[in-house]
Amino acid sequence: MLKRRLLIGLLIMGLVLGVGFGTVNAQKMRFFRIGTGGTGGTYYPIGGLIAHCISNPPGSRPCEKGGSCGVPGLVAIAQSANGSVANINAIKSGVLESGFCQSDVAYWAYTGTGIFKGKGKVDTLRAIASLYPETIQLVARKGAGIKSVRDLKGKRVSLDEPGSGTLVDARIILEAYGLSEKDLHAEYLKPTPAIDKIKDNQLDAFFIVAGFPTGSVVELTSSVGADLVPITGPEAEALIKKYGFFAKDVIPAGTYEGVGRVESISVGAQWVVSANVDEELVYQIVKALWNKNSRKLLDKGHAKGKMITLETALDGIGIPLHPGAKRYYKEVGLLK
Repeated sequence: MLKRRLLIGLLIMGLVLGVGFGTVNAQKMRFFRIGTGGTGGTYYPIGGLIAHCISNPPGSRPCEKGGSCGVPGLVAIAQSANGSVANINAIKSGVLESGFCQSDVAYWAYTGTGIFKGKGKVDTLRAIASLYPETIQLVARKGAGIKSVRDLKGKRVSLDEPGSGTLVDARIILEAYGLSEKDLHAEYLKPTPAIDKIKDNQLDAFFIVAGFPTGSVVELTSSVGADLVPITGPEAEALIKKYGFFAKDVIPAGTYEGVGRVESISVGAQWVVSANVDEELVYQIVKALWNKNSRKLLDKGHAKGKMITLETALDGIGIPLHPGAKRYYKEVGLLK
């Protein structure tokens, strides 16, 4: 329903703009979809922010007059989705032009390894940019007695929905600490319904992989409180050594109300696209993403927006760049 309302709203906006400005009749309106994640995570608001940066519907005021500095005629749409795996599968099937995903999932998909082993390579997957680090957050109900990953044994734990990168990483982390889904009362919920269950004392903990502060976790900690469980020790060290896409991370004290400094690990959030998308269009999208107007929007729009920078746009990318993106990064000197 949310996706339908968003799409209808954007269609109406484009039609109104087209009717209201006689000079735009010759300008073709083009839609570009960005698959994100659940509405309680970080992908969704960041997707909306980036869609705003790159959109420039017919009839918009010129950039130099304080209007949109996006791609002329483009209407970008951030769509709520199940996350990394679902977005990649949607790109592969042509349901989406682009989407956000974790760096590990992107690499496995392109190479046909890891969770994509035996499912075939998604060799049409291309990168637009690396965005920001995503922290693996293990959120526990107050009074649940969960102080470490091992304490999840016998507990009611949500691992996120099938198709999410969170589910992939949750399984990896459980294995590292000598656990599996069989050791838990596992559920497969997005953060928002998971939080509802925690509030009703029907769930003990849930995993979420997202940039902090994460809206759903902010809401939980500021309402009934919660604990964030550290993912650290020799088990975490072994994970980082085994999987090059994991890195040490720290959630600073005060990020969430009543929660102190918490050590964890992270992966990179990346924006990926189908190789079948027009090279010139992707070039214009990347150019719009990194213009001065977009910089202002990113800095003001979300806490993680400040971390989305041109200087880190190529960090941790393990799949080929889209030719349009590659062309732009060569122009600005990031590639030879």
